[in-house]
Amino acid sequence: MDHFSPIMQALEAYGLDALLITSGPNRRYATGFPSSAGAAVVTKDTAYFFVDSRYIEAAAAKIPGAVVQEAYSPASYLERINAVIEKHGIKRLGFEEEEMTVSSFRSYEEGLKTELVPGQALLQDLRAIKGAEELAVMKKAQAISEKAWLALMNRLTTEMTERQAAYELTYLMMEYGADDSSFDPIFVSGPASSMPHGVPQDVKIRPGFLTMDFGVLLDGYCSDTTRTVCIGKPTDEMKKVYDTVLQAQLAGIAAAKAGALGSAIDGAARKVISDAGYGEYFGHSFGHGLGIEVHEVPNASPRWEKPIPAGAVISAEPGIYLPGKFGVRIEDVLYITENGSENLTALPKELIIL
Repeated sequence: MDHFSPIMQALEAYGLDALLITSGPNRRYATGFPSSAGAAVVTKDTAYFFVDSRYIEAAAAKIPGAVVQEAYSPASYLERINAVIEKHGIKRLGFEEEEMTVSSFRSYEEGLKTELVPGQALLQDLRAIKGAEELAVMKKAQAISEKAWLALMNRLTTEMTERQAAYELTYLMMEYGADDSSFDPIFVSGPASSMPHGVPQDVKIRPGFLTMDFGVLLDGYCSDTTRTVCIGKPTDEMKKVYDTVLQAQLAGIAAAKAGALGSAIDGAARKVISDAGYGEYFGHSFGHGLGIEVHEVPNASPRWEKPIPAGAVISAEPGIYLPGKFGVRIEDVLYITENGSENLTALPKELIIL
């Protein structure tokens, strides 16, 4: 995936002569190359990638669209970047203001012979819109996670602990082709299902709702899915809560299309939950952006007063959480289009009783 060209073409619109990229996710986006270190500088006609000796050979082979050079210390990074600044006459160098530490900023500010200006918005705006290759990878990642979950459902028993079930799903995702998990799986059962980000425990899966939130990492891109099933017979209240969450999700999905405000998408789902009397028990947002990171912009939240662009990928995950009793969350992944959305998630959503 060539992302240097879009960055080059966008520089002028953001008032930049070049962009300095130092964070891991944005380096991966720009270069397609995973590394724990390195810095890229993208000018209007040339891309540079500087990295230490651990990565230099692989980077030279995997990033053909850039000038790849070795940098072995903070001082050598500054030297390399200053050489680019001088060669291209860079007066305004964008940087990732939301990702850079204060100490790193001070080092660059003092050591570089140009003005540093905020440039994170350029990368956020580009990353928010997924191209065909990115979408294909995300669909494949989603398919792997779903295949693994369905396999787990065929072998899940109440003799398993929450942690064992989470480990089993992780193993299955890897077996079916994932590079890694996109985050630590959430497996919480019984009263613990009321905790949206509860941690799997060494306790046997308890009667009541079992909420499972999971995803894979594939070729640098993430999937994210949540399903809630019931262990044993659900009460009428449990059925009502589950159906409310499902109807809220469907309402949010129906409102999701290019140009819709993130807050409006969230609001469509939130209204269903509030009208059912559970408004105070839905504390998080309807959805978040998904891509190289499992949480990125844009968001479908009450505070996101911006239109969601065509090409964005967002989660659709309303929930209701009754402290000490139970919780329900249902999460799909949507690809936003001009006329609505394409649901990348194929798993069933009716209440499964085990």
